[in-house]
Amino acid sequence: MAVQLDLESASHIARRLGLDEHGLRCRPMAGGSIARPWLIETRDQILFIKLMSARQAGILSAESDGLAALDQTGAVRVPRVFGRGVDDDLAWLALEFLPLNSRHADADMRLGRALARIHRHAGEHYGWSRDNFIGLTPQPNPAEQDWTTFFLWQRLGHQLELLEKKDPGGNWSGFQRPLFETWQARFGRHRPEPALVHGDLWSGNAAMDDEGEPVLYDPAVHYADRECDLAMSRLFGGFSEAFYRAYEAAWPLPKGHEARRPWYQLYHLLNHANLFGDSYASRAKGLIESLVRRD
Repeated sequence: MAVQLDLESASHIARRLGLDEHGLRCRPMAGGSIARPWLIETRDQILFIKLMSARQAGILSAESDGLAALDQTGAVRVPRVFGRGVDDDLAWLALEFLPLNSRHADADMRLGRALARIHRHAGEHYGWSRDNFIGLTPQPNPAEQDWTTFFLWQRLGHQLELLEKKDPGGNWSGFQRPLFETWQARFGRHRPEPALVHGDLWSGNAAMDDEGEPVLYDPAVHYADRECDLAMSRLFGGFSEAFYRAYEAAWPLPKGHEARRPWYQLYHLLNHANLFGDSYASRAKGLIESLVRRD
């Protein structure tokens, strides 16, 4: 990734945040498939900096907004947001640096309970106060009172439309009608409470700190069916049964959730097909065929 942070830019960020820049050091971190991660060390703070090009500043703005929403629930630890900005061609987000570790079963148990508490924060409608992103893909969040309308058009329909533009020979638009009709026939009367969801709950976005407390990050928050987070957590694995048992003990899922799970997973498979191409596209098509056949 071409985005770099030199000492002058790091000092500028520190000054913008009111930190002592004397003796400042900065260094790149490993990882970061979307934003380039750096550490800035000052006398009074260690900051985790996410860098993107200025034209992608909206992604970092949405992440900041999502972290604030999760933090306000008081249910789980998230990295504190120190600030964000755009300087010339560089967009940055300054977060609290947290040493992160792989979760053990006890942390997963705490995370399950914490997720249930997050989901207890209900909205007046589905969607969010702004559009945001799922990975690099725009995620529309218009206010909607009907879950079926929101899920079919703003989640599945939106991803199918993007795929049709990216892969016009893939007949993605042809999947919309049978998918929508099948959902309507099976779950058209499903009326979940609009719950605050993390929105991108795969194992790479959940860890634990050095004290064993769970930490969540990289959200794509909105109000939705709470089952969406649980479905995403099972799509690629990485969560122990302690996590699911703790969630169920705190707030049992309603009847029919196992049948709806692959529908909610389909949204993320379609998004991965948009982002990464062929292998996920093939997997998404296979799931679509399976869902339509089940009716």
